[in-house]
Amino acid sequence: MEQEARVLRAAGGFGRARRLLAAASWVPCIVLGLALSSEALLTAQPAHHCRPDPTLLPPPLRALRGPALLDAAIPRLGPTRATAEALGVLSPSSLAPLTRAPRPSSWASCSGAAAGPTWNLVCGDGWKVPLEQASHLLGWLLGCVVLGAGCDRFGRRAVFVASLVLTTGLGASEALAASFPTLLVLRLLHGGTLAGALLALYLARLELCDPPHRLVFSVGAGLFSVAGTLLLPGLAALVQDWRLLQGLGALMSGLLLLFWGFPALFPESPCWLLATGQVAQARKVLWRFAEASGVDPEDSSLEENSLATELAMLSAGSPQPRYHSLLGLLRTRVTWRNGLILGFSSLVGGGIRANFRRSLAPQVPAFYLPYFLEAGLEAAALVFLLLTADRCGRRLVLLLGTMATGLASLLLLAGAQYLPGWTVLFLSVLGLLASRAVSALSSLFAAEVFPTVIRLGAGFLGQAASPLDTLHGRRGFFLQQVVFASLAVLTLLCVLLLPESRSRGLPQSLQDADHLYRSPLLRGCPRQDHLPLLPPSDSCWAGHTPEQH
Repeated sequence: MEQEARVLRAAGGFGRARRLLAAASWVPCIVLGLALSSEALLTAQPAHHCRPDPTLLPPPLRALRGPALLDAAIPRLGPTRATAEALGVLSPSSLAPLTRAPRPSSWASCSGAAAGPTWNLVCGDGWKVPLEQASHLLGWLLGCVVLGAGCDRFGRRAVFVASLVLTTGLGASEALAASFPTLLVLRLLHGGTLAGALLALYLARLELCDPPHRLVFSVGAGLFSVAGTLLLPGLAALVQDWRLLQGLGALMSGLLLLFWGFPALFPESPCWLLATGQVAQARKVLWRFAEASGVDPEDSSLEENSLATELAMLSAGSPQPRYHSLLGLLRTRVTWRNGLILGFSSLVGGGIRANFRRSLAPQVPAFYLPYFLEAGLEAAALVFLLLTADRCGRRLVLLLGTMATGLASLLLLAGAQYLPGWTVLFLSVLGLLASRAVSALSSLFAAEVFPTVIRLGAGFLGQAASPLDTLHGRRGFFLQQVVFASLAVLTLLCVLLLPESRSRGLPQSLQDADHLYRSPLLRGCPRQDHLPLLPPSDSCWAGHTPEQH
């Protein structure tokens, strides 16, 4: 690891070229964040759950279209003639001819104006919605594991470009899907390619930065992803159709591919090239970095060798490229344990949000207010990490975040029906904020303790638990609530076993990662052993030897 660090330092360190590339990697996060957030809107129930059949209306009303048809079809209750919820008051006889909009979305038109075939997703076919969510979850999991392994075998750039190509094609295919089974398969594959693109971009950015700047640029990328989440409802209101929205997402992915597909904006990670022994390819990338930073690659100083000299020494030691597989983790002592703990903590942080969303729903019944509230809480969690993770350490902040998450979940589980409304709202917001911080920090922590040659994004696996929070009102939700609250308490004990990665270089090999041992949780004076009843230092004992006593 020391030799690779000297090579990167000889190439100008974290100079102008690497800073610009790391900052430029924020822009794709807007598109990826927008695409990953679309699941919440695509599976949200609209205000009018069913499509009225005009043939059941009186003849003067059959010519109505759009909102006028919906208002005429909804029954009126009481002397005020107020409208009622469609599914809440319609009798069973009137539900038979009704079908849902082409896709369950909060912006889809229920008047039949949407293009393409219609699919019945209510009543007896209501199971299709959680099935689509589960397929997206499975695609995310497979994308993290399969494409994460591809990042280690074929490189960050190759996986990122391939994922963008597949994302563009699959997004366009979703917009043209003719049947629900076809859409189901496309959503599974699309989720996997989005996860692969985000993972490859995350790792490449992390390996560009030096230890003091890793957290800053990771938080900046997260804030750009939040910006994409905030833009999604505006685009949805603008296009007014889920197919057009999917097509717009595919178009933006294609634009990303057009610009970030060039090596000038997204070069291969020099850390990965050096770790796998591809010195010739690393030489090309590092040479450009040195020239852009104003460093002469062939000029040696008294203190350090030149880039050319360091690369020559490195190529003499490892002339052949070397790769590692996932099975190599099984032969390590502590690396597999660290990855398991961080993947577990991120899984809990992503899945436990269902508890807090469920408690938040009676307090904030609308759709868009919780949506924007969560986006704001994610931004607040990232800012919190920016202010604390470098100052207090990754492990301590992760421990505090997990503690706050578990405590809020247990209080809501035990006394939600006895607590006042403002207390439930406060605990729900606190739990969402803490769980967001746990997920984000687990992803960064996992990338910092895993070696470059096998960095599978263990922390990202936890984000795949987020679709669980959309299964509100399903049977078994209370059991899910109990399980995640218990796992949050268990995570507290596991976090204590992690090493501290703050201000450390990224491990380049399995051996480097295996040397990251657990350190004291809090900084303090080193422990000293003193004789009983004697002060640690006393002038009266100066000059005396143990033999004299």
